Formats: sequence, C-alpha cells, structure tokens
Amino acid sequence: MWYKVSSTFMNTYRWINHFRNNKLNRAEPQWDGPLTMDAAMIRRVLPSLEQFQLGDGGGPASLIAHNAERFRGSSEEVRTLVDLWFAEEREHSRLLSCAVRRFGGRLIRSHWSFSAFCATRRVLGVWFELQVLLLTEIVSTGYYRVLRRHIDDAPVRAMCSLILRDEAGHVAFHRARLAALGKGAGVEGLAWQIQFWLCRYAAATMLWVNHRHCLEAIGGTSAEYYGEVRFEIARFLRRLARDRVAARSNSVVPLRPIVTSNH
Repeated sequence: MWYKVSSTFMNTYRWINHFRNNKLNRAEPQWDGPLTMDAAMIRRVLPSLEQFQLGDGGGPASLIAHNAERFRGSSEEVRTLVDLWFAEEREHSRLLSCAVRRFGGRLIRSHWSFSAFCATRRVLGVWFELQVLLLTEIVSTGYYRVLRRHIDDAPVRAMCSLILRDEAGHVAFHRARLAALGKGAGVEGLAWQIQFWLCRYAAATMLWVNHRHCLEAIGGTSAEYYGEVRFEIARFLRRLARDRVAARSNSVVPLRPIVTSNH
C-alpha cells in the first residue's frame, strides 16, 4: 500500500517486506569458537561491546518521544514497519550479548550516555527522535566497520557483518522516508542539510568519546572512524537527492491510506 507523506509517496509495503525478508539467510556466528585475543585486549574491548549491547535494542527498543504516536500511529502499516525495525535492533542486542558473554563480560542496565540519549529523545519529539536514530545508525556503521576490520575474533567479525547488513537497510528506509517528505530540497533543504551535518558531527564525536579506547586498542584510528562516518553521510545525502527526485515522479505515496475505486 502507498501512503501520502507531504506531496510525494513512500511504499510502506516495500519496507515491511524488506524487514521480513531480512530475517532469512542469517548464519549465527560461531560463538563457541576458539578465543585468539589475549586477556588484556579483551579488557579494552569489552566495555564498548557492553555499552553497544545496551544501546542497540537492549534498552527501550521503541520510539519513546512524548509524541511518538503521531508517527507510529499514522497507519497500521507504519506501526508494523516501526515494530519490524525495532525488532532488528533487539536482534542486534542479542548478538552483542553473545559477544559480551563470549568475552566473560556482563550485561549492563544503564550508562550515562544512554540515559542522556533517551532523555533527549523523549523531550524533543518524534521527528527529532527519528533524525537522532538515523544519525546513530550512520555513525554506528563507522564503528562496526572499524571493529570488523581490526578485531582478531572471527565470531565478532561475523556479528559485525550481520549488523552492518541490517544498518544499511535501516539507513535506506530512513532515506526513503525523508525523500517522501522532500527533505534537502531548496533553500530550506540547504539549512536542513547543514544542521544534519552538524548533528552528525555531534553524534560521531559522542560515539568516539565513549568507544575510542576499544577502537584504538585493536588498531583503529580517529581518522579512520571519522572517514567512515563522512563517507556514509555524503553518500546518504547524495542518494537522498536522487530518491527525492524519484519520489516526486511517482503518482502514489505513504503516511495516510489512499482509497481507490474497485471499478
């Protein structure tokens, strides 16, 4: 079904099918495989994995803004789509919990950065929350790429590949949503892109501050991490412009059902 968003259209059924199909062909990492990292390295890496396990679906895996129902409740299809999206986030938390246990760690229940993150989402509203979650997906992609490239542990590398596969779909879903809203077009769009870049830098820096000890311990650098994030943001905005043009050319769209004749 197509739903109207602004003056253009996003096919929610396409994304519902994407999330359902993405559950297929997912090989579980071999968590009982031999450990090749020494104890000192594990101690450097473990706190980062524990924090990600909490943040990647281990906390409130849902939209939590005070007005979240304005988006989530706009249609049954959108509600289903949001539920499927956050189900993947909970799957990331499950995978990360396996990695934490593999290294002898514990599942944490709170962290100051996650508490601040959730408080901001609640107070500033659902549209800001959606942007913050998108930026988190993008900067996390940089983290997982650096982690996969450098960590000397095959199961964790396999976990990173699964999560990166999912994150690519999440980012594409948000891109389709924003393209349907016409984000990034005209003078107003330029202002939106500037604030998006600035928020990206804030999100990327928050992640780096919390996880640099892990990434540096395994051989990653700030230049490598920020390079990955810049690449992802630039590609996102470039593809958003392309998708926005395509959305305008469609004759159908998403957040409210369009009634068609049976004749």
